[in-house]
Amino acid sequence: MINHNKLLLILLPFWDPLIPPLGLACLKGELVEKGHKVTIVDANVEKCFRDIYDYYFQQIEAFLPRGKGGHMLNVGMELLQNHLMAHWRKENHDDYIRLVRIMFAKTFGFELSLSQAETLNHIIGQFFVNLEEYMNRQLSQHKPAILGFSVYGGTLPASLCAAALARQWDPDIELLVGGGVFAEQLAPGSGNMDRFLEETRHLIDHVFIGEGELLLMKYLNGELDRERRVYSIADIGDDTLDLASAVLPDFSDLELSHYPALSSYSSRSCPFRCAFCSETVQWGKFRKKDVSRVVDELRRLYRLHGRQLFLMGDSLMNHIVSPLALALVESDVAMYWDGYLRISPEAAQRENTFLWRKGGFYRARLGIESGSQRLLDAMGKKITLQQIKDAVVALAEAGIKTTTMWIIGYPGETEEDFQQTLKLLEEMKDDVYQADCNIFRYFVEVQANSPDWAQDNELLYPSWAGDMLLVDTFVVKGVPSREETIARLDRFMQHCAALGIPNPYTMRQLHQADLRWCNLHVNAVPSLLDLVDGGGYINECRNVELSELAGNTLDDEGDFCL
Repeated sequence: MINHNKLLLILLPFWDPLIPPLGLACLKGELVEKGHKVTIVDANVEKCFRDIYDYYFQQIEAFLPRGKGGHMLNVGMELLQNHLMAHWRKENHDDYIRLVRIMFAKTFGFELSLSQAETLNHIIGQFFVNLEEYMNRQLSQHKPAILGFSVYGGTLPASLCAAALARQWDPDIELLVGGGVFAEQLAPGSGNMDRFLEETRHLIDHVFIGEGELLLMKYLNGELDRERRVYSIADIGDDTLDLASAVLPDFSDLELSHYPALSSYSSRSCPFRCAFCSETVQWGKFRKKDVSRVVDELRRLYRLHGRQLFLMGDSLMNHIVSPLALALVESDVAMYWDGYLRISPEAAQRENTFLWRKGGFYRARLGIESGSQRLLDAMGKKITLQQIKDAVVALAEAGIKTTTMWIIGYPGETEEDFQQTLKLLEEMKDDVYQADCNIFRYFVEVQANSPDWAQDNELLYPSWAGDMLLVDTFVVKGVPSREETIARLDRFMQHCAALGIPNPYTMRQLHQADLRWCNLHVNAVPSLLDLVDGGGYINECRNVELSELAGNTLDDEGDFCL
C-alpha cells in the first residue's frame, strides 16, 4: 500500500500564506537532488482552513468593545494556537471553557461570556473536523512511508493532531517534526521540551532541531542512530549547509497563485544578538551567499515561475543590500524584493536608498522596537533615535515601503518609555508604511537575556492549564504588568489610526495602504496588486533617480497609483 521511498512534508495551519513555505522548498530541493522522492504540501492555502481563521477572528472582533483588541490578527495568533491545543487535549469541558475565558482575558483584557466562549469552541471544533477530512485525503493520495511536519508555534496543535490521525491510518508510518518552534517554545533543555518529548513518546518518532537539510539527509541515508528521538547539528559535528552549493528551492508542488510573493534567501542566521531574539539558536553560525549566486537564483526562479516579487528569508539584508541592488541594476531582468533591514548609517544615506530602489528593493522591514533610547540600549539594538528617523526618511523618499516593527511591554518599559514610542511614531508618520507591533514574548531558554529574566518569570496561565496547553507560557514579572501591556497595545493601535498609519493584512487593506503610500511619495514602489495581478512585466525601478525633489509629496495620484 505504501511507497517506502516517498516522503511527504507538510505545513499545517495556522501560518500566514504570504509566501510558499521556503523551508520545505529548500528541503525538497536538496533531497530530490540526492535521489529521494519528496512531496510538499501547504494546507494554509486551503479555503476550509482560511474560512475558519476568518470566522474565528470576525467573532472575536464582534465580541470586543470598541478600542479593545489591539493588533488582533497578530497577538491573537497565540490565543488561537492555545485554543486549538486546549480543544484537542481537553478532558473536562467545563475546565476547558474556563481556560478559554482566562486566555482571552490575558490576550485582550476582556472577559468572554460563557455563550461567547462556546461560540468560539464551535468554530475550533469545526477546524478539527476539517483537519481530519484533509489529512485523510492527503494520506490516501500520497501514501507516504515518512510524514514530516514543519512546526511553528501556530502550527503545533494541528501537527500533533495530524500525526495522531496518520498513526491511526498506518501504525508503521514514520512521523518526523522540525521547525522554528524548537528554537522558542520547545527549546532544547527547557521544561516545555521535556514535557513535549514525554507526552508525544508514542506519537512522534524523531525531532530535528536546527537546520534540516543535512540532518534529514543523513537520517534518510541511515547515517543517524534510529534509536534516538532528537537530532541536532551537534550530532553531525556542528556541520551546517554550505550555502555556496545549496540547491535552488523547489516550489513545484505548490499552486503559486495563492501567494502574493515568492521567496529566496541570501544568508542564514544573524551576526547580531538582540536580547529578545532566538535566530542564532535555529540556524547556528552566520553564513551568506555570494551576490552573483543570489542574483542567478532570483533570475532562475523568475524564469521558472514568472514572479517578480520576492520576500527574502534572511534575518537581515544589511550585508548584501547594496551589492545586490548594484547587481540587479545590471541584470537583464528587473526584480523586486522585500526583506528585513537593520537600522544603520548606510540606510540613512539617500545615495544608498535610491540605489536600492533602482535595484528593486520593495519593502524594508525595520526592527525599531521602541522610541525610548533607554530601552533600545537595554535590548542591545546598538542604534539611536536619530538613526531611526534618518533611515526611515531616506527609505521613504526613495519610495521603498517601510514596515516598522515595535515591541510593547519589554521588561522595564515605563509609561514615559511608551510615550516616547508614540512620539517617535508621530514624528515619522508620513514616512511609515506600516506599524507592526507585538507584545514582548519571553522564552525561558533561548533569548540572549533569558538567564537574567529567569529569576523574575512566572506562569501566564494557571498551573493546571499546562495539561491542556502542553507548553507553559511564561512572562517576566514587574513593570509593565500584563494588563498594562495589553492596554498599551490598544493605545498604540489607536494612535496609529489617529495618525493614519495602517497595518494591512487583507488584500483590500493592502490596496488602501498602497494608495496612501503612493499619494505620500513621488517615488512610491508599484502596488502589490500591480506586481501580483498586473499581468505584465514591470521594470519602473530602472527609471528611479536621486534628485533634489525626491522628498516632495504628491498632490495628485502620481505615476504608480493603483
